[in-house]
Amino acid sequence: MLTLAYTTLALLVTITARTIPDNYNQERRALLAEETLTSVGGKQKLNDEETRANEILMKLKTNELNASYFNPQHFNFSKHYFSYKKDIEKSRVYQIIRSMPKGAVLHVHSSLMLHPDILVKLTYEEYLYACYTHDSIKLQFSKATPARPCANKWALVSELRNNSSDPNAFDAHLRDYFTLYRENEDYDYVDINTVWKRFNKVYYAIKSLITYRPVREKYWYETLKQFYNDNVMYIEVRSGLPDLYELDGTKHGKRYLVELYKNGTDKFIEEHPDFIGIKLILTRDRAQSINHVLEAINVTRQLKAEMPDLIAGFDLVGQEDLGRPLSDFIPILSEAKEEINLYLHAGETAWLGTSTDENLVDAILLGSKRIGHGYALTKHPSLMSALIKKDIALEVNVISNVVLSLVHDVRNHPLATYLALGLPVVLSSDDPGAWSAEPLSHDFFVAFMGVASKRADLRMLKQLAINSIVYSALEEDRKSRLFAVFYDRWDRFIKDVISNESYRDLEVS
Repeated sequence: MLTLAYTTLALLVTITARTIPDNYNQERRALLAEETLTSVGGKQKLNDEETRANEILMKLKTNELNASYFNPQHFNFSKHYFSYKKDIEKSRVYQIIRSMPKGAVLHVHSSLMLHPDILVKLTYEEYLYACYTHDSIKLQFSKATPARPCANKWALVSELRNNSSDPNAFDAHLRDYFTLYRENEDYDYVDINTVWKRFNKVYYAIKSLITYRPVREKYWYETLKQFYNDNVMYIEVRSGLPDLYELDGTKHGKRYLVELYKNGTDKFIEEHPDFIGIKLILTRDRAQSINHVLEAINVTRQLKAEMPDLIAGFDLVGQEDLGRPLSDFIPILSEAKEEINLYLHAGETAWLGTSTDENLVDAILLGSKRIGHGYALTKHPSLMSALIKKDIALEVNVISNVVLSLVHDVRNHPLATYLALGLPVVLSSDDPGAWSAEPLSHDFFVAFMGVASKRADLRMLKQLAINSIVYSALEEDRKSRLFAVFYDRWDRFIKDVISNESYRDLEVS
């Protein structure tokens, strides 16, 4: 009898072992399918051509990621962006992303958009003086030696270049003042305050170059060209509207720069009719006094009334950890939001339970149309729920968060969670010129390969581009036109991918 019992038990174990895995695997597949469906792009349906292009893309992605999975010491995205930036062009995945239409850039700062190589070319303009210290530079255009104080002495850049033993080396040194990026430098961890000090020196060096009116005009045209060549069709630019000057000492007010942006963009559109245009989000440094911020809000009100098609709204910028919290400005921002839209930086911090990450609370309560960065949002589940209910988009800037010391290994970036949960995310680049990055392609590439799931595919990329249009400040008619341009370019992009002879070796179905 005992033997029969053991036999029966053994039979039950054998049967169970054969039946449970089938049910288990079915449930497992269902859970993974649900995760895919709820993620960004999970509900996108690909047509036959898109499916073929996706097979090519995913074969390339899998090959590149597998090489790093088994050799993690070679996984670039666990390192500082600067350490692998020069290798990005070698990726076949990147070549596809580079050629992909990306819709819009919704979070970028006006003085830090252009590649430093182009900035160096602008230093060949006449009458440019330089004042050097060991780690900073001031620049000014003038027919005579500038009267502004200089720790050493003012000198014409043209004479310094001509008198140097190697003009190319001179330009390379000058370039270093316009970017944080250094080739062949050890990128050990740098604390956030230190890197922000370096970043601000880059900002002031560039600002001193481009506040001269003729240079600003050239700067703006070259910026538009660079973004257009990176397949960006619309830009929302944050700008504090600095006063421009002429050689004769004339200074122009804030409206003048707005008109310069408009005129330069209109000229660019004449030559590139599928470029939709720009809008401006006016800004003030969050470290400023309440009265200074109120003054900037009033300027925004006035310019919005005069040029409603060009002015999107208002934001407070600068390092959040050291700046004033949004709660300091609630009275004036609450009043302002009745007339102008807010697009507030909030939660650009690694801290929890501080005034910085709690800026997220006030950004949501103040009705911010989008939130800049939102890096700390995963630590606030109730705020994440509120953001989803209110459909407030997050302007995520992965490379910026790496360079400015918020995250080291981008696999740990909160964007991974935002993508998995299907949050309203738009990818942007913040200050691509300051880190010598492409206007948007590098951020898309790092997000796709380093942050998103290995399973994330063309559907996610397409949805992110669509999100940038949906959550833009464009009026409905211009938004419809941008969609039309995007889909036309998207169809051509897909055809180019599947017809590219260089992908024949991938053996996709």
